[in-house]
Amino acid sequence: AAGPGLATECSGLGRCGTGDAVATGGHDLPARWVIHPVGPVWHGGGRGEADALASCYRRSLEVADALGARSIAFPALSTGIFGYPADEAAEIAVATVRAHQDHLEEILLVAFDEATFDRYEALLGR
Repeated sequence: AAGPGLATECSGLGRCGTGDAVATGGHDLPARWVIHPVGPVWHGGGRGEADALASCYRRSLEVADALGARSIAFPALSTGIFGYPADEAAEIAVATVRAHQDHLEEILLVAFDEATFDRYEALLGR
């Protein structure tokens, strides 16, 4: 949906390590920027996956702040093809966002299924 400009810009970025995040322009999207965190692949939890996932959220918030963004939206990072357990990932997302939300007016945690939505809602209601 961002158009070919995003792919062109991404091809010039080089590599970004797991747990880090970089920004590109939004191109044809209704957003100024796209922040690209590199989430961890789930290997059972013993390879630092939780720290890397928290770092994705934290670094994305830092990048957004440096850009002067007022809002950010996150999908459930690493829970798709990277296999991170959704419940654990939701706990990390909510805890990290709560701890590092300093300068943003709005942070959206986007759920693509009912179970993830329910988990976010329960965690945010605590």
